[in-house]
Amino acid sequence: MTLHGAVALVTGGARRVGRAIGLELARAGCDVAVHCRESHREATVLADELGAIGVRAAVVVGDLNDPTRWPAIIDETVRSLGGLDVLVNNAAAFLTEVPDTLDAMDAASWERMLRVNLIAPVALARFARPHLETSGRGAIVNLCDIAAERPWREHLAYCASKAGLVAMTQALARELAPGVRVNGVSPGIAVFPEKYDAKTREAITRRVPLGREGSPEEIARVVRFLVESAGYVTGQIIRVDGGRSVV
Repeated sequence: MTLHGAVALVTGGARRVGRAIGLELARAGCDVAVHCRESHREATVLADELGAIGVRAAVVVGDLNDPTRWPAIIDETVRSLGGLDVLVNNAAAFLTEVPDTLDAMDAASWERMLRVNLIAPVALARFARPHLETSGRGAIVNLCDIAAERPWREHLAYCASKAGLVAMTQALARELAPGVRVNGVSPGIAVFPEKYDAKTREAITRRVPLGREGSPEEIARVVRFLVESAGYVTGQIIRVDGGRSVV
């Protein structure tokens, strides 16, 4: 399926993996709406880069923790670029306001994590549905995480939210078929959190069969595959983790 002239919305698209996804989809011919919350400068720089590739780009600002912004993000994308064919739910919260442990469990922190990582992607799919169903090439890709299946200590809310996103990806694949395909990508280490020191990074990398961390570009290429070349694939979660999930 050609993506030339398609419109893609990438949440959390200004930095890291989201930025790589936007660039990869632009190279495939997509016009791209770059969503951000606070990274407006980085989003604007990326929009300029996308324009230099030869596609249209727009910056859409919105806090995914605010339900009033969910329909507005879709509406602003459609208004700016004329439609919507591809939704990539990449944005995510990783850290809670208090330690993400059982002893320190805080209801407000859990609610924010679930709202950003699980409820917002579902809501965006709901508001995007009319546009995706009429496009003829509607696709949703959710950025999950291998932590959904191999949970980490001290990240309870995050792991729960990503496990919910995996289940919801499969549920939405049934709900939106046959007009819209819904798949997920589960990265391992694509970009280390900035707080991880060299010792921590080395210890994690040693547990990866391929012996290295991944890259945002490798994640982006799988997203592009699911959108562009996987017309008979829906409800699937592709792990891109260097084999970490099979150890």
